[in-house]
Amino acid sequence: MFEKRRWHHWLAGVLFAVAMLAGIRLWPHPALADWKPTSTAVYDDHGRLLRLTLAKDDRYRLWTPLERVSPQLVDAVLLHEDRWFRWHPGFSPYGLLRGAWVTYVGGGHPQGGSTITMQLARSLWRINTRTPWGKVRQVARALQLELCYSKRQILEAYLNDVPYGRNVEGAAAASLIYFDKTAERLTLPEALTLAVIPQDPARRVRAGHTQIAPPLMSARNRLYERWLSRHPGDAAQRALFTLPLSLRPLSSLPFEAPHAVDQALAERSAWSIGDDGDAARLDTTVDLDMQHTVERQIGRYVLRFGSHGVRNAAAILVDTRDMSVKALAGSANFADRSIHGQVNGTSALRSPGSTLKPFIYALGFDQGVLHPQTVLRDVPTSFGPYAPENFDGGFLGPITASDALNRSRNVPAVWIAAQLKDPDLYEFLQSAGVRRMASAQHYGLSLVLGGGEVTMQDLASLYAALANGGLHEPLRLRTTRPRAMRKRLLSEQASFMTMDILRQHPRPDDTSGAASSGVPVYWKTGTSWSFRDAWTAGIFGPYVLVVWVGNFDNSSNAAFIGVDAAAPLFFQVVDAMQAEFPIAKAERRAPANLKRVRVCLASGDLPNEWCPQQGWTWFIPGKSPIRVSTVHRRIVIDDATGQPACPPYADKRTHTEVYEFWPSDLQKVFASAGMPRRSVPSNPACRDSGLMLDDAPKMLSPSRATTYALRLHHGESGRIAFTATAAASVHTLYWFVDDAFIGSAAARETLFWQPSVAGEYTVRVVDDQGRSDARPLRVALTE
Repeated sequence: MFEKRRWHHWLAGVLFAVAMLAGIRLWPHPALADWKPTSTAVYDDHGRLLRLTLAKDDRYRLWTPLERVSPQLVDAVLLHEDRWFRWHPGFSPYGLLRGAWVTYVGGGHPQGGSTITMQLARSLWRINTRTPWGKVRQVARALQLELCYSKRQILEAYLNDVPYGRNVEGAAAASLIYFDKTAERLTLPEALTLAVIPQDPARRVRAGHTQIAPPLMSARNRLYERWLSRHPGDAAQRALFTLPLSLRPLSSLPFEAPHAVDQALAERSAWSIGDDGDAARLDTTVDLDMQHTVERQIGRYVLRFGSHGVRNAAAILVDTRDMSVKALAGSANFADRSIHGQVNGTSALRSPGSTLKPFIYALGFDQGVLHPQTVLRDVPTSFGPYAPENFDGGFLGPITASDALNRSRNVPAVWIAAQLKDPDLYEFLQSAGVRRMASAQHYGLSLVLGGGEVTMQDLASLYAALANGGLHEPLRLRTTRPRAMRKRLLSEQASFMTMDILRQHPRPDDTSGAASSGVPVYWKTGTSWSFRDAWTAGIFGPYVLVVWVGNFDNSSNAAFIGVDAAAPLFFQVVDAMQAEFPIAKAERRAPANLKRVRVCLASGDLPNEWCPQQGWTWFIPGKSPIRVSTVHRRIVIDDATGQPACPPYADKRTHTEVYEFWPSDLQKVFASAGMPRRSVPSNPACRDSGLMLDDAPKMLSPSRATTYALRLHHGESGRIAFTATAAASVHTLYWFVDDAFIGSAAARETLFWQPSVAGEYTVRVVDDQGRSDARPLRVALTE
């Protein structure tokens, strides 16, 4: 009975001990990966190393899971350091006794007899193991590790913590630094080399040397002989161990795309590590080849134009297909303190000059203010207290919207900006994510001329929206950052029309047309007040490129003019990109619901009978403003007096002459430019002298006081016929519905129109001499 009770007590004690051990193991413990900070390896979009950062304790240490470490390296470490690792409880009594005997009795080279677990304990708790008491503490901590963590976790932590010379710790960091590859891609010679370094890293890895030291070579070859006893099949690789093996020195670690890497690291820190998942790895969207191309062109440009005071420049290249930043150079030289080279110019707020003008025109297209051939007034104009001037101090008089944008005229741009609403330019920029702006009242209309400040990255995202048909999306510098939902800022039609204008802008170096033989380039320049910033932004192929030339100390330079200082660098990069990377040459197709109409070039309106020069313009039906031109008019001249004839004309000998009717302010601009227009004659003897007295057109259909009941989607049966009578001298009739131009037809032809919704409309017909008729139209739709 007594024996049975003792057996029960013994079993209970064993079960209690097992439960205690299981409880200790199962109790949540801090992850070993969190005991020490990690470095971050930053890669480009092809997996090439851009930078390896130092951990917070100034060590190169990359935490890497055990499954991503070469199995050959794991086996080699166990063979070389601790063959009994998987079976001992954390320490080896035989190893400790042997080490003590050799160290204290035999007088040999000191040996600690430490297992892998003991080495990890010494590092984690920073134990001085040169004393007996320190050794006891090391064993105790090793037991603690074995109780709290699995063998796999301990081995994983050891491989991420073991010293590899100087301030390099962990196999992953050593593999990346010395062999420029991840730990899972090591060859057998490389794996065995890394396995033997930790026993004497100071002697086996010599600072600045690229070839492995003889002691390291000998230790590695001895380990290889032991390795063959377990892996005889690897004898076939013996020849590899006779070849020289190079180690990359720490001083040769890459330091590529520094501004982009700094920004990517800062972004991830702001969004937390969880956004990227792996604290030890950061994948960027940068293409190292494109980065080098951009940096090389900036360096050459600054060297070439240094005598003109050009000492600094920045550029950003974005792929519009996924909004990834492919190249980012924040300055001409990151290491040059004299130009504040470490400042990231692409994220600095600067005055953009005229680079925002394309968006003024695009908003104007969308809001029905103008179309590409609308004739604008480039004349001295005051907008309340604000009286803008052009860069050259002169005025050109009437100018088409296309020419006004490409020639960067200020007065027309400010006039368009004054017409905008819901949104105006300020609201547009805010909706595009442009931040750190003052109030709208602070800028007023000067915002369109660079009165505010934006960053190069803001500008790149805006031009990318143009390229993407008006859809805006933030830039991406990290591949793990999820793409945001695209937001429509402009219509597809307005974006295309604006791009089409920018494509017509001739290159500054294109005198023969040969320079424009590559992909189409859509570009715009800008110059800030006081010549502090020179800009060029544009689109070519799938890329947006923004370049800036200036100084970070805000000093001005008369040479900092967009077309002279920034445009040459812009096209230098564009040409280099086309030469080094395949860029498909594809024309952008006009979107649906965008039409081409013939206009009178002098007025930008529908041509009347006497317009001598006609052209074409893009036109958004129902939105773009259009009317019949009234600049060219016919006057009846009395043959006897040479003056306008007095009506009636039937009993007089007369002929007609065509005159241009321009307002007085435009007449003055023409005269000052040396191109005076012929004055329109008048005859004070009579009223309406010289005016044509033909009847205005009279509408026949649609009928008055009639409601048209139509069915939707029934082809021709759902259309309304528009017809009118016109004078014999009329050739063309233009038809409008609620002032929206719907089409033209010959005077004797019928035009058909199909309404999309029921309602009340006003139909107007205008002949090619400017006379009109109008009537209401009521439409009811039935299913």
